[in-house]
Amino acid sequence: MVTHVLLTGASGLVGVEVLSQLVGRGDAVSAVVHRNSTFVANDGRAVPGAAVVHGNVRAPSFGLSDDERAALGMSVTAIVHCAATTDFGARQTEYDELNVAGTEHAIALAREWTVPLIYVSTAYVCGTRNGTILESDLDTGQTFGNAYEASKFRAEQLVGAAAAAGLRTCIVRPGIVTGRATDGAIREHKNLYTVVKLIVEGKLRSLPGRYDATLSLVPVDYVADVIVGAVVDLDRAAGKTFHAAGNETISLREISDVLAEYPSFEVAKYVPPSTFSVDNLDRNEREYYRRIGVLYESYFDRRPSFDTTNTRELLGAPPPATGKDYLRTLLDHCLDTGYLGIPLPSIDDVLRRIGATT
Repeated sequence: MVTHVLLTGASGLVGVEVLSQLVGRGDAVSAVVHRNSTFVANDGRAVPGAAVVHGNVRAPSFGLSDDERAALGMSVTAIVHCAATTDFGARQTEYDELNVAGTEHAIALAREWTVPLIYVSTAYVCGTRNGTILESDLDTGQTFGNAYEASKFRAEQLVGAAAAAGLRTCIVRPGIVTGRATDGAIREHKNLYTVVKLIVEGKLRSLPGRYDATLSLVPVDYVADVIVGAVVDLDRAAGKTFHAAGNETISLREISDVLAEYPSFEVAKYVPPSTFSVDNLDRNEREYYRRIGVLYESYFDRRPSFDTTNTRELLGAPPPATGKDYLRTLLDHCLDTGYLGIPLPSIDDVLRRIGATT
């Protein structure tokens, strides 16, 4: 069945992959854009085929005119709401206007047009909880590591209230979005990538954390798989939440071990939070920590694991591998593109060269 999707955030890392998959299926896509109307996939390809709709998710009805809303309402069969700020250092007004109010506006349009809403949240609405996080979990009295998580939690509450009032909805919760599963390709290096860069360059040498803390990485293309899977099978997806997460978490110990395999990389030391003191850092490292490292420190002290039962049933397949081999793929791509500097030869490469000349 061909659908017509109104897609917000279509120029973002996840949104553009959703756009590419939907257009590739032959579906019609109307992409709501505020400024950026260029759609570039994470591997650098231009993604054609979307009908551009100029609007602003911060505004009621996305700022669309009455005529635009009426015309779209005649043909749109679903709304996919990807638009959000994922910047951990954004102002509170950004979270309120984009992440929360933007979701309110998406809900209002879905109600007006009587179409389903697929909302893209984050697995980390679990906040600082540890252990297994079920897809049905939301409000367990948790605290949050940052205002971004709290804003997505508030937005999920709005979606849940709309569902309770009769709107067909489903929620997709990605883990930490990283490069494509096959080659690590990603268009922009944000969030966790920034911290990794500072670590491997020796600018963050000590961080508060524990080596058994775990991160849930997820390939950007797999997140799109889950979102498109929900669009394609709305009858099964409606009323459910789907964790878009890899088949395993990766610990800080495992991450440190992999980083140590690269001769050009520095490796950070994790200090128990109870004994960590920013005053023990030198002036430059202290500034990097205060400006950037502190935004992510709660992720270095958590041990969540995300259940993916609903997602496995929806897609009929297990999530992708996201352990040490996947991390190597991500790092290799960062080296190949120059994000993490010039790749140095590995010990094996050096030994092979020695062997070739003796």
